[in-house]
Amino acid sequence: MISDGMAEVLRSLHLGEGGDPARACVRALGAEGVALSLLVGADRTAEPLWCHPELSARFEELQFTLGEGPGPEAVRTGSPVLEPDLDRVRPERWPVLLPAARDMGVRGVCGFPLGIGAIRVGVLTVLCGGDRRISEQQFADATALAAVLTGAFLNGNGHVNGTASEADRMPAWPTGLNRPVVHQATGMISVQLGVSMQEALLRLRAHAYGSERPLGEVAEDVVARRLRFGGELDDDISGPYSPEGGKG
Repeated sequence: MISDGMAEVLRSLHLGEGGDPARACVRALGAEGVALSLLVGADRTAEPLWCHPELSARFEELQFTLGEGPGPEAVRTGSPVLEPDLDRVRPERWPVLLPAARDMGVRGVCGFPLGIGAIRVGVLTVLCGGDRRISEQQFADATALAAVLTGAFLNGNGHVNGTASEADRMPAWPTGLNRPVVHQATGMISVQLGVSMQEALLRLRAHAYGSERPLGEVAEDVVARRLRFGGELDDDISGPYSPEGGKG
């Protein structure tokens, strides 16, 4: 049975009421943070729709860049991935994400897929509190929220009953995340290297991680032609495509 707080959140979503749904979900779940991402495009990459607070946005960016974590794993398996205490996770499971998450101050994360059967439409990522556990009530509330959001997006709209306007139901993008430019850059790299979109995205992620830069910033360099992927992956952005001597 869901809590009164989550029942109120679901009622607000159904009626298309304003406000900050991510903040409301954080309160109802008693969580440190919440991020909702939808899978879009041919490469089914995760587009952030809700994030609160900023730490959730940063962690969602980290998962997207690395392709590791409860969110990506929940999408792959179609089942919730519950790791409220990251210190108990085997290092080999998410070898790159775990130390980076600790540096961010993220102590536990749970991922809830949005989908039915083999169909995946998105993922709900919940940052856990300092007690490093998820209660039965939190699990029930998060599962109910994921189910309602799944139904909404499978019905072809971002709103449960479809009455809200596009402007009303689409929140502003979180600060620092810029997926459209990532899609554009992925397409350019695919052409430059003659590889699939999936491979191009992996190469873009690898470059971002290796250069210790946000994925969106690297994608912007590709789109602005300051960075080009040739026969070999460029390990830096020096030369004719560098920001200093950029080719416009």
